[in-house]
Amino acid sequence: MIQPHGGKLVDRTLAGKKKDEALARAAKAPRLTIDAELISDVENIGAGVYSPLEGFLGEADFKSVLTARRLASDVAWTVPIVLDADPETAAGLKAGDEVVLAAADGRPVAILHLQEKYGFDKGVMAQSVFGTRDRAHPGVAKVLAMKDVLLGGPIDLLEVTPTPFDRYKLLPKETRFLFESKGWKTVAAFQTRNTPHLGHEYVQKAAATFTDGLFINPVIGRKKKGDFKDEVILASYEEAIRRYYVKERTVLAILQMEMRYAGPREAIHHAILRKNFGCTHIIIGRDHAGVGSYYPPFAAQEIFEDFPDLGIQPMFFRSFSYCRTCGSVVNDKICPHPPAEHIQFSGTKIRDLLVNGECPPPELMRPEVAEVIMRFKEPFNE
Repeated sequence: MIQPHGGKLVDRTLAGKKKDEALARAAKAPRLTIDAELISDVENIGAGVYSPLEGFLGEADFKSVLTARRLASDVAWTVPIVLDADPETAAGLKAGDEVVLAAADGRPVAILHLQEKYGFDKGVMAQSVFGTRDRAHPGVAKVLAMKDVLLGGPIDLLEVTPTPFDRYKLLPKETRFLFESKGWKTVAAFQTRNTPHLGHEYVQKAAATFTDGLFINPVIGRKKKGDFKDEVILASYEEAIRRYYVKERTVLAILQMEMRYAGPREAIHHAILRKNFGCTHIIIGRDHAGVGSYYPPFAAQEIFEDFPDLGIQPMFFRSFSYCRTCGSVVNDKICPHPPAEHIQFSGTKIRDLLVNGECPPPELMRPEVAEVIMRFKEPFNE
């Protein structure tokens, strides 16, 4: 089994007597209300999805991630996982405090063992992570809207927030056990925020041909306007897997996390998280984790050259389309026919057809998958 990132699978989840003691202390501790995205980050830290992180980044790690794309310990890490607070709240906190991180309804979710608080330049953070300061970029807009102080320190997870998708949820310790019980020594991960079209199926099955198993791992959480809703993604994948995949070789499980749309940096981030789940390979296609035209088409593949110590093997797919003459999905290495014979897998085209109540052609999407999507009155995020 591949080692977790940093060598150890983190577990910051409290249970039993330790949890009871922490809850008793929490009754008198200062509180900070956090949103759904930060709750997901807290849960991912607690469960080891973000290994080797044990909490929110301190200043040294934060600056190192921005400038060197590594933690201060020199372990590769490309997307800062941080907790922001307004100056008034931060002023009432000091290093050594235990701070209750609470959901909007008041439920204590975790305890932050505050080690430091520090200011940061939002423009510098946006430029470093996203390569732009353009507010039209959804990740940049999120950073520029952050509060002005960052709180760093380890967390203890008290409670996992229920979601409508819990039956799809597997923790890294569970996927590792599952893969091992199946006898899988190699596992290809597929990151997605979309419903499956034939191009996705093509790259997934190509990767599965050379590995023991396929781990389809959709991101569930905040996404931009126009992306498919979480329930639509999962329902369509269930239908595709039921009809067209070898079930004994395929695992579908969610990753509860917001999309950052950080392009190349997020490709490395996605690879690290799938490594923690126990995957040995990750599929990286054109414009992975991109948005608009902010990143060159293959920047998310080229960045892997800078991380030879990552420990998980990327599987690159540069281009693929449906060739009318071949009668199948092809790539530019295997098909000799001219562009006029090719139908490109355009997410925008597929979306437009679905919005207009039209079923995409079978050369682009399985009819059964399209039918599932079209059962939803509003399949896209508004």
